[in-house]
Amino acid sequence: MEEIRLQKFLAEAGIASRRKCEEYILEGKVKVNNVIITELGTKINPKQDKIFFENKLVEIDEEKSHIYIIVNKPIGYVTTVKDQFDRPTVLDLIKNIKKRIVPVGRLDMYTSGALILTDDGDFVYKITHPKHEITKTYTVTVKGIIKDEEVKELENGVRIENYVTKEAKVKILKTDIEKNISRLEITIHEGKNRQVRKMCEAINKKVLALHRSKIGNITVKNMKIGEWRYLTKQELNSLNIL
Repeated sequence: MEEIRLQKFLAEAGIASRRKCEEYILEGKVKVNNVIITELGTKINPKQDKIFFENKLVEIDEEKSHIYIIVNKPIGYVTTVKDQFDRPTVLDLIKNIKKRIVPVGRLDMYTSGALILTDDGDFVYKITHPKHEITKTYTVTVKGIIKDEEVKELENGVRIENYVTKEAKVKILKTDIEKNISRLEITIHEGKNRQVRKMCEAINKKVLALHRSKIGNITVKNMKIGEWRYLTKQELNSLNIL
């Protein structure tokens, strides 16, 4: 295996985000071959070097460990492994992953934001099963000035086709009378197809932009569009499904 930066190895091992791992290195919490490292440019060979975090050996078992990735999906990418129309897929964003990974759930082509990918089939089943009620939080911009009673409708449930949506959390982030738009934060725990768009249509509000900011407590707030990273152990544990 080629040499990689120490903070990248720690992040891939699930210690924390790469940025947080950099803080741990600067704080002197990381050793390589029993030598405390405080330089962020340090590279290691995972096959030869022994890495310790807070005096505990850190290892990655590439054969046994599953991969859990979050990507901040751009608009224009489809959430599928392979597209019959040769459109760009979310897998085109993920580089240098040898295992076969699949998206967990979907985001439509014109929605950006948080999307998890993994090679763990049990994880996919659990996170998409309705009984676990994993929340998804969206920032949505709609045409028109939304009223308090319309917010209540969304919160209490609106009829979409042949079903009524479950309770949701809705917060008005901004209204712009001059531009005639409203920006909302909507949190749901269902996974119906294009649900947030249809909820807004049910109150006669056209969606102009839609972005999924969080899955559970896992956020893409500090990630650039198109960027991906490994989920940390803390983030996986926060889902309460493993």
